[in-house]
Amino acid sequence: MVLTFDPFREFDRLAGQMMGTGAAAGLAMPMDLYRSGDHFVLHCDLAGVDPGSVAIDVDKRVLTIRAERSARTDDDVQWLRRERPTGAFERRITLGDGLDLDKIAATWQDGVLTLTIPVAEAAKPRRIAINTGTPHETVEGTSTKTVEGTATPALTES
Repeated sequence: MVLTFDPFREFDRLAGQMMGTGAAAGLAMPMDLYRSGDHFVLHCDLAGVDPGSVAIDVDKRVLTIRAERSARTDDDVQWLRRERPTGAFERRITLGDGLDLDKIAATWQDGVLTLTIPVAEAAKPRRIAINTGTPHETVEGTSTKTVEGTATPALTES
């Protein structure tokens, strides 16, 4: 097997490790993000990280996850290959409008940090009834409904 040395790749890796950005941060804290119903779910792989070293902050719609993986300090070890990054890592994600930032929940299981970010009630889709102008009729979707004794349309959510 022939290994080639690319000084620019190595420079990018070292700069990313020092600044906590770039490819090194992504490798140290790979994540998946998806929407499931009325919430978003973010999974970060943090194998070998002490859950007590993880900090999660939200400031002005920016979600920041910080973690630290300690290096082995055994003096009698001769490393043959060392690919797992160590040190402090940080990921920042800008969150869009329509999320309920006060109800973000975090769990930890088997080295995976999971954040659940709910969609705010105001941002959820809802059905709005149409008032036809007739004092006792309100239209909902494709059907007409008679409302007894009031001209106020009935609002329904589905």
